[in-house]
Amino acid sequence: MRNKFDMQLDSLKEQLTNMGELCEVAITKATEAILEGKEEQAREVILADEEIDQAEKDIERLCLKLLLQQQPVAKDLRQISAALKMITDMERIGDQASDIAEILLSTDLKMEMNNKDIGVMAQAAAKMVRESVRAYVEQNMMLAKKVMTADDEVDRLFDKIRQEIIEYIAKENGDGGEDAVDLIMVAKYLERIGDHATNIAEWVEFSVTGNHRIATEVHERKSAGEVK
Repeated sequence: MRNKFDMQLDSLKEQLTNMGELCEVAITKATEAILEGKEEQAREVILADEEIDQAEKDIERLCLKLLLQQQPVAKDLRQISAALKMITDMERIGDQASDIAEILLSTDLKMEMNNKDIGVMAQAAAKMVRESVRAYVEQNMMLAKKVMTADDEVDRLFDKIRQEIIEYIAKENGDGGEDAVDLIMVAKYLERIGDHATNIAEWVEFSVTGNHRIATEVHERKSAGEVK
């Protein structure tokens, strides 16, 4: 019975890895589509979002099967519960990559501003997604903490891009305002992807230790009398 459970757990990890790879490719392709004006590639990202949605359903089905049929205990139960939470974040990452692609298809984006930092931000966010899923597969707390720390860099890049856009609009006396709004939306979607990757890393921490960062913080605040 245990051998069958271990095989199914390995299958869960493999499916999570594949879903993470789909998300990573979607982020990269969506950003390239925006920066290089590749409309066909943008359409591919939107179609790929359906594949990510299907992956979420498949993994959810496997998790429920493991919960109902195998009656996992302790650490196994945490791994399955964490996976159910992780796929919600990955599905949203797919949505946000699709939203980035939609910007290109629904606007006349010219990308006349310096957009080097957008590419750097996209690479950083995609790496966070890849490493957060790998941290789960390997049950690697050091890698999970590295992902959490990396979110600070993604946030810093968002702030930098936002300031660059403000300066661009001021310099151009308001010209290019629509493009500036579209670009800030791209950066905001990437910033949110970083947040979702951080969420995944926090669920890795739960699967390894049994503690979840948010729940722990709330408990500490209650103990201190800050939360009723």
